[in-house]
Amino acid sequence: MGNVVSSHLNESRRKMIEARTTEVLEKFHEVFKKQYPVAIFNVVRLELEGGGGTQSQLLHRKDPLAGHTIFSGSLFQYLEENRKWRSRFVFVPNTYTIELFESKAAHEQRLQPKLSINCAGYKALTSMEEYLELMSSSLPGLKAKASGVPFIKYPTQFPLILWHPYARHHYFCVGTEKEHKKWHAVLQDCIRHSNNGLSEEKSVETPAFVDSIRRYRQAKGHYGTWVMMCGTPGQILANLVMETLHPELRDAIGPRLRGKMEQRQRNWMLVSDAVYKQVLSRTNKDFKSMVDNCELENETLAVKLRGHMDMLITSKEHIVGKIKAHVMPKVEQLLRTNVQPCINSILEALMEPTSRGFSEVRDVFVKEVVEVNKNSLNGGGKEKLGEQLERLSMLAFHPVKMQSCYEQMEKLNLEGLQQRFDVPSPSVFVSRAQILMREQMDNAVYTFEQLLQQSLESQGEADLCKSIEKCQERVLKKYDYDSSTVRKKFFREALLQIIIPYMLRELAPSCTEGLHRFQDLIFQDSSHVLLVENMYEDVVLQSVCKDILTAVKEAAVQRRHNLYRDSIILTNSDPNLHLLEETPPADWGSKFVADDPDGSVDSRADGKGLKGRRRQVVSMIQLEGLPISYESCQEVPGVDLIPEEDGEVSGYNEEDAEVDEEDLGQYPSLKSPDSVNEIRDLINPVVEVVLPVHEENLEDGASETESTDGTFTAEDGLPEEVTHVTTVVDDGAKKLSREKSSARSIMDELVGSRKQERKLEEEAAIQEAIEEMELAVQGEDEDKDGEQIAESDSESQPLATDCSSRNDSGFQSPTNEREAGLIANGPTAEDKSADPVDEELLVV
Repeated sequence: MGNVVSSHLNESRRKMIEARTTEVLEKFHEVFKKQYPVAIFNVVRLELEGGGGTQSQLLHRKDPLAGHTIFSGSLFQYLEENRKWRSRFVFVPNTYTIELFESKAAHEQRLQPKLSINCAGYKALTSMEEYLELMSSSLPGLKAKASGVPFIKYPTQFPLILWHPYARHHYFCVGTEKEHKKWHAVLQDCIRHSNNGLSEEKSVETPAFVDSIRRYRQAKGHYGTWVMMCGTPGQILANLVMETLHPELRDAIGPRLRGKMEQRQRNWMLVSDAVYKQVLSRTNKDFKSMVDNCELENETLAVKLRGHMDMLITSKEHIVGKIKAHVMPKVEQLLRTNVQPCINSILEALMEPTSRGFSEVRDVFVKEVVEVNKNSLNGGGKEKLGEQLERLSMLAFHPVKMQSCYEQMEKLNLEGLQQRFDVPSPSVFVSRAQILMREQMDNAVYTFEQLLQQSLESQGEADLCKSIEKCQERVLKKYDYDSSTVRKKFFREALLQIIIPYMLRELAPSCTEGLHRFQDLIFQDSSHVLLVENMYEDVVLQSVCKDILTAVKEAAVQRRHNLYRDSIILTNSDPNLHLLEETPPADWGSKFVADDPDGSVDSRADGKGLKGRRRQVVSMIQLEGLPISYESCQEVPGVDLIPEEDGEVSGYNEEDAEVDEEDLGQYPSLKSPDSVNEIRDLINPVVEVVLPVHEENLEDGASETESTDGTFTAEDGLPEEVTHVTTVVDDGAKKLSREKSSARSIMDELVGSRKQERKLEEEAAIQEAIEEMELAVQGEDEDKDGEQIAESDSESQPLATDCSSRNDSGFQSPTNEREAGLIANGPTAEDKSADPVDEELLVV
């Protein structure tokens, strides 16, 4: 791998890459220096004029993921270096960075991860067909076959691929479909969060950066939305550099690559990743210096603007009026012919999936609250209630439970409008709507928690069910209002993002050439905050805003998709509700869950969470038919309090988890999902212990896995922690169970045969005694009467009678007494726990 990269990225080519990066960053810096003072002007003006918009009815949580992790578990990763599959422990912190460790023990020892992946710009793929389709355009002249495999072979049917247009691709796999779905949801959530890397709290830096990126690309002829506008500013700048550098290098290096098609694609991916890393390290460093320089140059600008704001606004309005007179005829003509007829169709295409998604958010919230209420009605206990409320608090950040909401938005279809309005992909709008869904869900959950906590403090826990219902009703009313407000704002912004770039592109040839003459109307001391190109775009934006606002307002008046009219304002519904934002969030773990009997606290605790343990958003999967020791989606001790298997299982060797790709042909069983069990046994050895099995398990004839908590003394004398026990009924017992309907029927048959045998033996003994008595009396006087014979008969009769009644027999052995008890009263508790094979030996 290193030879491939070094041979194609020699010193001269690396200097060329550095020169291209410097060129792009210098041009961008010039644009950013102009937009930064304009952003300060807009912020100061907004502060002075107000107009912050409609106040939210729901409360907003400041740091929702404090003290939480997202996910952790084990899966198989493909290593490019040696072309092998190896088991990795994956940990996803609340920063949504994917960290891969050698083992769970390495993570617990706080060792550095083997690999850390920032998912910005990636796509999570679940099939080789999707991956090959994207790879087919990686090199010119190469077309990957849909039925082929590029350069890896998966040992299971459940692949997971992280694809990036410039960075290295990552290949994973799991063993079951349930794991596959959960891991895919987690990866998608990591990508969604990482793509949203621009902080809204930076009110000056972020708008200046976004406008600078847009203007830089417009100067290059690229209008419309940009799918690679994702990640942190440094990552976005790296994507901006690679947008032009990547095709240039591909044309220069691609023809020089040798080997089969799959090998050439693989080598090009490695070269592209090396270039991207070089560019990214430079853009991260340079952007920080850009911001520092702009802050230093405009340190006192905000103070100056406050004193001259009225004059600046008057001057701006005067110049805007001049620009309107120059461009409005052409703008209105474009609006009438090409824009206004399409506004309603674009709005309808946006409203349908977005409203369905927000409606699904409401339904998921109601479903989870109902589950909590069921626990209080059914007497589930305070501990169970505390666990459910803890899980509810992180509902918005649970990718699996929120997946049904996100899937509604993925149905967005702008086909037919994409070419006209230069929208290469609707993914920008899909991702933004999904972020808003998550925010609204978290706001609803947080408001519910604060209202419930307030209700419990004032009314107590006497009528908890009624309190939950009242809080739910209040939250739903507020959610419906906020959902309508957020969606209407989203529709307006999306329409502007679609229409404005199109209008600017169409008006550029005829309107932009004469704008420079308006620069003479601006005073020199205010020329850095009043830019002609910005005011021109404001004119275009204002011209279409009226039509967009009208379309959204009509949809709300008609109550389409449950939108509220702007005139409906919930003013005094809860005048003191926002005071609850200042109160500490509810800690349901300490409120409802009883302390440990010994008063101990987990040593890993930070003083937060359920029973003082670290909390995790996504819980593990309970797989059926597989030993729990290989659950790939396992959680650290968290919300569900499900222990994960020890990373240092005796006999575990990481080398055993390797699967050589070149040897897959020699071991065809590895290509089927069944072979994963063999790999799992190597990774997590199982200690087999022969123990009595419950009779019901034998009757079912099935294995089962149960969670437990205890220790087991191994052969070396050391105690080992036992977290799960898998009960397996051996083939002999299963065969015996199939031949007989139950263990009791087996015992009845065995006891019946033994009973018949003893009856025959006793009858033979009685007959022999009678014959001996007859011989004894033959020598006596024959004139004696038959009283002795009658007496002998009366003595022998009870023996025959007693033999037929086993309950009263004085000749029964302890074994026979056990058999009698089984027949009369059925198996005892001790008998039920015994192994049926041992019982058979005992009877015989």
